[in-house]
Amino acid sequence: MVAALLAWLMGAVTLSWPVGPRLALAGGSLVLGLACWQLRRGQGLGPLWRIPVSLALGAVALVEVASGAQSLIREVGPVGFLARQHAAVSVVGVVASDPVVARQPGRDRSTVLVRLTVKRVLGRGQASRVSTPVLVRGDERWRTVAWHSQVATTGILLPSTAGDPEAAILRTSSAPRQLAQPGAVARAAEQMRAGLRRAVGGLPADARGLLPALVIGDTSQTPPELTDAMLATGMTHLSAVSGSNVAVTLAMALGAARLLGIRRSLRPPTALAVLAGFVVLARPEPSVVRAAAMGAIGLLGMSRSRPAAGLPVLAAAILGLLVVDPWLSRSYGFALSTLATLGLLVFARPWGRALGQWLPRRISGWGPALAIPLAAQAMCAPVVVLLQGSVSVVGVLANLLAAPMVAPATVAGVSTALCALVWPTAASAVAWVGALPTLGIARMARFFAVVPGGTAPWPDGPTGALLLAVLTVLALASGRWLAHQATRRPMVSLSVVLLCIAGAAPTTSAVWPPRGWLMVVCDVGQGDAIALATSAGHAVLVDAGPEPSLVDGCLRRLGVTALDAVVITHFHADHVDGLPGAAHGRPVREVLATPVGEPSFQHSEVTRWAAAAGIPLRSLVAGDRLAFDRLQAHVWWPAKRIDEGSVPNNASVVLAVRDGPLDVLLMGDVEREAAHEILLALRRDPAMAGEAAGFDAVKTAHHGSANLDADLMWEVRAPVALISVGADNDYGHPAPKHLATLRRDGYAVYRTDQRGDIALVGAGGSRIAVTWSRR
Repeated sequence: MVAALLAWLMGAVTLSWPVGPRLALAGGSLVLGLACWQLRRGQGLGPLWRIPVSLALGAVALVEVASGAQSLIREVGPVGFLARQHAAVSVVGVVASDPVVARQPGRDRSTVLVRLTVKRVLGRGQASRVSTPVLVRGDERWRTVAWHSQVATTGILLPSTAGDPEAAILRTSSAPRQLAQPGAVARAAEQMRAGLRRAVGGLPADARGLLPALVIGDTSQTPPELTDAMLATGMTHLSAVSGSNVAVTLAMALGAARLLGIRRSLRPPTALAVLAGFVVLARPEPSVVRAAAMGAIGLLGMSRSRPAAGLPVLAAAILGLLVVDPWLSRSYGFALSTLATLGLLVFARPWGRALGQWLPRRISGWGPALAIPLAAQAMCAPVVVLLQGSVSVVGVLANLLAAPMVAPATVAGVSTALCALVWPTAASAVAWVGALPTLGIARMARFFAVVPGGTAPWPDGPTGALLLAVLTVLALASGRWLAHQATRRPMVSLSVVLLCIAGAAPTTSAVWPPRGWLMVVCDVGQGDAIALATSAGHAVLVDAGPEPSLVDGCLRRLGVTALDAVVITHFHADHVDGLPGAAHGRPVREVLATPVGEPSFQHSEVTRWAAAAGIPLRSLVAGDRLAFDRLQAHVWWPAKRIDEGSVPNNASVVLAVRDGPLDVLLMGDVEREAAHEILLALRRDPAMAGEAAGFDAVKTAHHGSANLDADLMWEVRAPVALISVGADNDYGHPAPKHLATLRRDGYAVYRTDQRGDIALVGAGGSRIAVTWSRR
């Protein structure tokens, strides 16, 4: 198993390397492995070490050879060359995935992503036959393409990122032209999928969306709020084709074979036939093939007849899948499936026995069933942190309560799909059987998603994942000893638990606002509202968020009774619609805003509101300086209008603020174009460069958008980065690229979607502390 994990790690690290170094690494590993195998007892390594080291080096060589060979095969033909030339091409290809709709932030139209295996390409006046995977970026007309159909289209080929499974990206604005329909097997699978969707059409919304998701990974009908709730509670694995779904399906097939009197020798082929049919039904994409392999291994490992076979088979499956598809080495889904299966094989049985001893005698047999989600959650938690940036405190309990409902829902869903082929009316009735456990799963997700303190903030990125992994290992290693000590000294154990809870609990309204606060980034959802203290009860507000009640509530909690100024960085709704709440019950001396009055509707609304309230409104431009008691601010931007990108965003007011000991940069929603202009100004202006060298914190631009200038973020780097962003927003903010840039530059990241209101507080001298309140 260690050899397979090492080969997986090396495969992930080297996936974006050129082919030559990968093959050289493979050759070196093979030579070292053979040399190690030949060593005798007196030559440095004993026989107990010689075999595993040799196996590990051999596994690395195998994966690297497969990875290099796959890359060479993918690069055969002119597609890569045409992509580097940004050539206009005509292609004919086979649709290799279902369309995925990707919403583009700030745009009305969506982008449809489809994986296409190109068979013929015409570019630069030359036609070629190839077999090369590309990623198509098309418009809404691509939503209806059928899996395994042959289509023709035109577009611009662009290079893909090193390590991507596709050789190029095809950006097309033309509709796909179907040349051939899918084959008989693909059509039969689509009929079953369509039949399942029709059969669940009369169910309640949650069941209508979740039942197809459980069976075939079809989440097209799942309500967005249910998706958010399952993400918050760590239950998203239930709405995708996972190893647990496959294991349930195989167990159902074996049980049916036994009831039908099929001979024991014929049951494994029967199960394999069912597994193949399930893969076709759910689409034989890498994620489904991976789930099928892991589900079969999990069922084998949990069986009473061959429990010890699980780990060797899992190791072989890891190597086999990586040989077939090396790009799985960087797949989060592959990591989650593998770790969950490993946890099931290693921990489910002993934990099940231990839980059975603690449970009442009548339900002691439930131990193994309860241990499965516990083992999976423990193994997968470090990877989940990379996806969510937080730790679900209630995730284990939510999964434990939902676990008994997964099997009946999956069985009913598969039965509905089969029945839909021959008897649609009966399929609708069977679907209602599956609706009951499915609605129970949805109720669990929705309930635990709103439990106060159900999600704990956690450091983002590899650091957070490594920290959680270390803590998990320590907990697993010392768990039995801790349990023994808890039973021996219950009062001491209870005191330690209470102290840990008190230390980990976020600041509440009982001690909010923190004494000596200088700046607070208000949690107003997907928007900005930042309060800067000027004197007792007075503040300057930078933006007002999207909702009047949210900004009013934040200011009330801070004890702000008057606003010396409201700065409107730009006129988008998520920055200005809360203005009435900011002025509710408190005087506003003036409104300062960007001179670019776009969007015109919101600009007119703000102008009318200020005039009706008798509040003067004036513009800010680069070079202006503001002073309010102890607070001083230098306007860095806007210096000019930029028509590239988003005009309103690039017209955002950017402020370098000094508030007592605090120096902070507020970046509004500037995008790459304006950010680069600011960078150039920094290089020209020594005064700005001096300010940039001393920031304590940076409020990063546009809620953590990927559209940023990394060089500017390096020039203004500070100990703290603040991101004002709404939880589970539709834009994917903060973007992984944004977070990666901050981590690379050494920022400590604080986000309102995880922390709530975030305050910067003077901590004596020139030191600044960060605290927060989730209310």
